[in-house]
Amino acid sequence: MEEPGFCVLLKNGGSMGIDTVKAIRSVTGISLWESKRLVEAAPTMITEPDWLESADAAAEAIAESGAHVAVVCDWCSRIVDRANRPLDPAPCVGPWPPGSCRASSPPLPL
Repeated sequence: MEEPGFCVLLKNGGSMGIDTVKAIRSVTGISLWESKRLVEAAPTMITEPDWLESADAAAEAIAESGAHVAVVCDWCSRIVDRANRPLDPAPCVGPWPPGSCRASSPPLPL
């Protein structure tokens, strides 16, 4: 069965804009100019769907710059909050069996 992808959503750039631009550039590999455009376009997705752990690490790196970010499941569009489990008691809206959505029950951080 295919795994869902997780994207990083930039809610807003925070108060330290240049630090956020640099953090986005380091995570995505895009130019400073494109990174700045993403910060100005917030809220916007800044990564392509990826494994939960990769998206979580990217979100953490960007959040350290003062930005407000979230990890979003690309299957059900729910925000993954790894501190609060389960994410949402409602099932996902995809063709997978109940309980298999990692947005509903992400693995515990190491």
